[in-house]
Amino acid sequence: MSDRESDIRASPAVGDDGGGEVRYLSQRNLEVPTHQIVSPDGSYDEGAIPDLDDEELCDLYRWMVTDRVFSRRMVNIQRRGELGTFGSTRGQEASIIGSAFTLQPQDWLYVGRAWTPMFMRGASMKDMILFWRGIEEGQQAFARQNSQIAISIGSHLPLVAGIAWGMQLDDADAVSTAYLGDGATSTGAAHEGINLAGSLGLPALFFCQNNQYAISMPFEQQSGANTIAQKALAYGIDAIRVDGQDVLAVYDAVQSARERVKNGDPVFVESVTYRLDAHTTSDDPTRYRDDEEVQQWEENDPIERYRTFLKSEGLWSEIDHDAIVEDIEAEFDEALAAANEFEERGVAEMFAYVCDDLPPELARQLDEFEELLERRPEMYDYIEQRPKG
Repeated sequence: MSDRESDIRASPAVGDDGGGEVRYLSQRNLEVPTHQIVSPDGSYDEGAIPDLDDEELCDLYRWMVTDRVFSRRMVNIQRRGELGTFGSTRGQEASIIGSAFTLQPQDWLYVGRAWTPMFMRGASMKDMILFWRGIEEGQQAFARQNSQIAISIGSHLPLVAGIAWGMQLDDADAVSTAYLGDGATSTGAAHEGINLAGSLGLPALFFCQNNQYAISMPFEQQSGANTIAQKALAYGIDAIRVDGQDVLAVYDAVQSARERVKNGDPVFVESVTYRLDAHTTSDDPTRYRDDEEVQQWEENDPIERYRTFLKSEGLWSEIDHDAIVEDIEAEFDEALAAANEFEERGVAEMFAYVCDDLPPELARQLDEFEELLERRPEMYDYIEQRPKG
């Protein structure tokens, strides 16, 4: 008899209390705490601070500022017509950096809205700019750091579970991590990926940034659940709900989760944060949320909260904020210049990046296409090569 069958047989049947009354399992009876270390006013318990040395505590700040500066610069060049669109992460820096700071190079990372974790793993800003210009070399470069970006909502969750399954079969000392948003939990792919991880006990870590909106849909309207974290219980996996504006709490929660995940116990983390900017630069958030709400979250700025902590710990004197920003700006300028030097893509590239070895039928089509262009060069007048922007 399995442990699950034993639990079922040992449980009292409905109505066994003698009254014959039907008893409901309700979320109203479920307590879901939110893990927090540094409160919005900057106060904290010294004993709750994670085991990080002074350099690591300062690095957290540097990466959070990197995330914010990169978002600002990317939005700026999109407004100049140098990108098709971009998804800013302003306001979610603590959630993104605190979680990514726990991951190891051998871990796989699929992200929905989190670009700086790839920089932390060695990816370049140039490749990120290329990616947002629709150039495949960016994604190809990310794979060298065990990282990929999923644009279609929730599509990566079954892949993350599949990678975790492979890790389990290989007995790898690593985890497979998915970054997803609250909207992704409303997709069928989320059910498939999380359910598979729970059923097989896979080393998968699902990190959900509940930034309150799935494009224009507020969380309260996309789910009847009080929290996203509680949904994990239906899949037989444990969950943590954490204050996503508190970088130390996020680090602490995900570090704890990763250790459990390595042992084959998948974990779901809900990080409660807020998307201060538009969903993407193609979105107009003023149509579905008011300025007062945004202002309230502006006052709960994760970088400001962490800065208060660093001052209390006597570490702020170790940080030169202006120099950090200057270095990031210079890195972005260099990356943009390098991306601008990237040649326009040739028409033959539509056959690349799908298979290691081109299948015979695609090879035949490529040969035929190249022969046509050589024989009739005027055909180039009817081919629109995707512009860099």
